[in-house]
Amino acid sequence: MPDGDRGVDTDKRATLRRFAALGAATPLAGLSAGEARAKTGSTDARDAILGYVSTTPGAHFSKLRDDLKLGTGETQHHLRRLLDDGAIVSRRDGDYRRFFLADRFSTFEQVALGYLRRETPRGMVLTLLRHPDATGSEIASALDVSRATVSTYASQLDDAGLLDRTDGYAVARPETVITLVVRYADSFDAETRAFAADADSLVAYDP
Repeated sequence: MPDGDRGVDTDKRATLRRFAALGAATPLAGLSAGEARAKTGSTDARDAILGYVSTTPGAHFSKLRDDLKLGTGETQHHLRRLLDDGAIVSRRDGDYRRFFLADRFSTFEQVALGYLRRETPRGMVLTLLRHPDATGSEIASALDVSRATVSTYASQLDDAGLLDRTDGYAVARPETVITLVVRYADSFDAETRAFAADADSLVAYDP
């Protein structure tokens, strides 16, 4: 095996082990960790997917596959098994299918996490949480996008129940959204982590 391939393989094994440790300890739908491993026919790859989904809820297929350094067929196989066994659930989000641990999130939370995984909608939501009176033009300026882009995503967020446009722009259920950002901050970018560092004292999370 060429040296480069050995490096990739070693990196893949290290990534899988790291997330597999999380997945192996993840309780599923009232089962103990041991029962969950028996139910899903545990493997390092399957445990790694569980660990990844537990720490990065709302991730879509391609990101999950690439971050875990798995092949497409391998990822499809293990996701199908986990879905069939009820360990995880998925939700269609436009062109993406996003994955969540079963029985962990309400519909609102799943939708919110899906939009938080998108850069511009996430930026809009965080801007409005920081500056509730921000106008569309101010949001566009803060994110360095066009006013039309803000308007398009605002309409989508409104339709999804995450934004109220009755009087300007207002994030729906802001405490729930802040809680999601704080709890899963490490799975987002540096700006989101900085927001969470300032916001974590605003809400109390009771998992």
